Amino acid sequence: MDDRPDGRTLRVTEPRAVPWLSIVFGYGPMLPFAAGALAAWGWRGTDLGQAAAALTILWGCAILLFLSGVRRGVSFRTEGGATVTQIATMIGLFSLGFAALVLTTLDAAVPALLLLLVGFTAIAVLDPIAARRGKAPLFFARLRPVQIPIALVSLAALLALAL
Repeated sequence: MDDRPDGRTLRVTEPRAVPWLSIVFGYGPMLPFAAGALAAWGWRGTDLGQAAAALTILWGCAILLFLSGVRRGVSFRTEGGATVTQIATMIGLFSLGFAALVLTTLDAAVPALLLLLVGFTAIAVLDPIAARRGKAPLFFARLRPVQIPIALVSLAALLALAL
C-alpha cells in the first residue's frame, strides 16, 4: 500500500471461489424466501398463509434494500471512484425495494411482488456482469446465478398464489 499525501494505491487479490462466509451469508438469507413461500402455499387461504406471504414479501424488500447497499459499498473501492452505472444500479435497486415496501404496507402484494421480481432479476443479471468487469467482487459471477434464483422462484410462487 502506497500512503501518499494525496491518496493511496490499493492492490487487491481476490479469488474466483466464493468465500465461506459469503456462502453462509449469501444462501442463509435465501432460506426465508423458500420457507415463506412453502408456508404460504401450505396454509393458503388461512391467516397463517397470509401472514407467511406478507412476511416473505417484507423479507424480500429488506434483502433487496440490503443488496442495494452492497452495490453502493462495492462502489467505494472502485478504481477511480464510483461509476455512473454503479450509482444508477444502486438507486434503481433501492427504489424498487422501497416502492415494494410501501406497496406491501398498503396491502398491494401483487405490484410489490412484481417490483421485487424485477429487482432480484436485475441482481442475477447485473452482478455477474459487474464482477467480470471488475466493478463487483469476482465471486459474484459464481454466487448470484445460483443464489438469486432461490428468491426468484419463491417470489414467483407467492405471485402465483396471490393471482
